[in-house]
Amino acid sequence: MRNEGSSDHSWNNMDNDILVKIFMTLNVMDLITSISQVCSSWRSACCEPILWKKLDLRMLKPSFVCNPPKPYPWSNRLSTTILMSVLKRSLNLSRGNVTFLIFNFFECIRDEHLVCVAKRTRNLKRFILPATWHQITIGGAEEAFKMWQGLECLTIPWFCSRMEHMEVIGTYCKNLFELKIDCQFDLELACTLTRHFRKLKVVSLRCKTVHNEAFIHILYKLENLEVLNISHCLFIQFEKGSETSFTPYHEPVQSIIEKGSRLKQFLTCQTKSCDTCKSAPSVEGVSRSIWYELEQRYWREDEVSSLAH
Repeated sequence: MRNEGSSDHSWNNMDNDILVKIFMTLNVMDLITSISQVCSSWRSACCEPILWKKLDLRMLKPSFVCNPPKPYPWSNRLSTTILMSVLKRSLNLSRGNVTFLIFNFFECIRDEHLVCVAKRTRNLKRFILPATWHQITIGGAEEAFKMWQGLECLTIPWFCSRMEHMEVIGTYCKNLFELKIDCQFDLELACTLTRHFRKLKVVSLRCKTVHNEAFIHILYKLENLEVLNISHCLFIQFEKGSETSFTPYHEPVQSIIEKGSRLKQFLTCQTKSCDTCKSAPSVEGVSRSIWYELEQRYWREDEVSSLAH
């Protein structure tokens, strides 16, 4: 006759290495909601460092992002509560071993989320922020990023280009050497980089509007720069003495190409033959949902392999 506890006993005695290999095929939601609850040995296996080098939260998609009605629609109390629960449960299992963190592009994070993550990921090396972290205050950013002094690679999306936040990041993350900026690149932002991010070796500005003077500024001032990606960009040259009158170019001017070609890797494209440039829709007539999906793709892809995800 079968012992009532035999099933539990067999689950509990499975080889730890086998469990870990199986768990590596699952996502974070599987681990925190079911697998770690089966028995003590499974929970122990769920804490293995190899499972937590990368914490990928892209599958945690808010249900209300199919057709966002305005730029900041993704913040609500339910989403905030769910995200905090997922963060606490996953980071408790990770035991401080997360070195690479990705949020869902549409997730709206607040100070409490960022600080919660920072306290439990002191060894974070790579961080990919979501599009909407507009609710992060200067104080919240400072409290979090001062715990990430070993951060090496950062992706900063379009809604978070405020200079004060950039200055905070640059003040504490002195070892940052890879940066992807997913927003308009103007002279003010370029000057912030050269003042606070002097160790940068890799910069990607792909698919964004780049002011020529800003581009020239980093080429001359970022002395450690080795790799620069300006593929699929729109370049703007302001008329002398004007802040509103400018000429747009779909390809960089020759002087910029000559200066950039001195780098170890200078990534650009030929608009007429580039599939990405040719397939990009015009702003007029594009639905909001398609536009956000396009921005998400730009956030995810990159010709620099270390910045793609």
